[in-house]
Amino acid sequence: MSSIHGLTDGPVDHDRPVAEATHITKRFGPTVALSDAGIVVRQGETHALVGRNGAGKSTLVGILTGLQAPDAGAVMFDGTPAPPLGDRDAWRQRVACVYQKSTIIPDLTVAENLFLNRHARGRDRLIRWPQLRRQAEQLLAEWAVDVDVRRPASSLSVEQRQFVEIARALSFGARFIILDEPTAQLDAAGISRLFERIRALRAQGVTFLFISHHLQEIYEICDQVTVFRDARHILTAPVADVSRQALVTAMTGEDVTMPDTVHAAPADDAPVLLTVRELRTHSGATLSMQARAGEVVGIAGGGGSGKVEVAEAIVGLARPAGGTVTVDGRVLRPGSVPDALDAGVGLVPQDRHREGLVPQLSIGENVTMTVPHRIGRNGLISPARRDAFADRTIADLAIKASGPHVPVAELSGGNQQKVVMGRALASDPKLLVLITPTAGVDVRSKQTLLGVVEEVRGRGTTVLVVSDELDDLRICDRLLVMFQGRVVAEKPHGWSDNELVAAMEGVDLDHV
Repeated sequence: MSSIHGLTDGPVDHDRPVAEATHITKRFGPTVALSDAGIVVRQGETHALVGRNGAGKSTLVGILTGLQAPDAGAVMFDGTPAPPLGDRDAWRQRVACVYQKSTIIPDLTVAENLFLNRHARGRDRLIRWPQLRRQAEQLLAEWAVDVDVRRPASSLSVEQRQFVEIARALSFGARFIILDEPTAQLDAAGISRLFERIRALRAQGVTFLFISHHLQEIYEICDQVTVFRDARHILTAPVADVSRQALVTAMTGEDVTMPDTVHAAPADDAPVLLTVRELRTHSGATLSMQARAGEVVGIAGGGGSGKVEVAEAIVGLARPAGGTVTVDGRVLRPGSVPDALDAGVGLVPQDRHREGLVPQLSIGENVTMTVPHRIGRNGLISPARRDAFADRTIADLAIKASGPHVPVAELSGGNQQKVVMGRALASDPKLLVLITPTAGVDVRSKQTLLGVVEEVRGRGTTVLVVSDELDDLRICDRLLVMFQGRVVAEKPHGWSDNELVAAMEGVDLDHV
């Protein structure tokens, strides 16, 4: 086996800790983010770190990567103390991190992002652009990332940005890599490709700390699991020794189940609220469908299925190449989000960081952004009305925050997603479109977000759930399964996991 970025074959000492954080305490004002917590990650393993939002995972990552110092405790790499916080090069040689929130700079090209502050230069100190692009092409080719390095990063899809970030992190040659929710925005095929790379690197002695809310991934890729809850270390054990129920209980301190998916289908005489007729996206995906008031319809599919493209065309995030979308008798203006909002469409987009939130603004400002008429008069916003509106949303969605004035940037991922949901519900929508609604959120937040669907359908709202997450799709009355841009199957409520996954992958089990 050849070397990769300085990694060479050799015996792996699986008992030697690559990274240790012991007796870590960290406070932010009166908030205790970590209390005498710790973790030991050994060479060559993939070690899962799990816990609900706010458990202390992100704080530990910040300490393990040298972005902040603990108030008490110590960090060691390969048995030696961590370098000073100011020595960034020394930290990069020991640990690399791929964060859930993209750190790609959209205004730069892919090549510039890959080698930011590491540009190939000549003796005259000028950047050698051809050499830089060649290096970038070699790096991406090594990781089978099919992206033109000359493209602006702003044009990349969620999956492309994720893989560019992973390639960039690996290019530093660190033997300890933290993956913070790396699959949150990836489809099944993308996750499979990521896991293949993780296994190949692990065989060469690379060590991973894998942070995910998708517990099935923990059992698929990880050797050890550590659970944090309420800023404390709760459990470390081999994954094979911990049942799924025991893992959830350790994370929550109580038994948690997903919402009951047994519910009555909408009445046969319920009015049709959504009609999609011969909708065609610029990528070639097509969709025709109808949905009634109070009906929850899922659109399932893997990468390249076209499910996200058609959903974004329905709500106006993308202008379709043809077709019409009608909501409660009103034909929507193609490619117009304002027109969709005015017609009664609520949206939870695929990428909350780029499309769902303004992180510098408060919870109250984000939640009420699309309903100024409800919190003001004569063009003037009433702060009191805005805060009262936001307080109701905070209570209804169990958003963990001290009040509506808290900036969204200070919230955990699950609570940020609840703010996005709150804004989608602010207008009492006739049609609610949820695109991968539980990506990157913990078990309890997922329970809350999916529980909202049952509430709004009871009020007659039509819900469209677009996802490849099986838990998201179980709440649906029926599913439209897309593959390579077209609907290949329709599944009634009660489908089996095997038959749905097979349909999403283009396999007809009846003819196997």
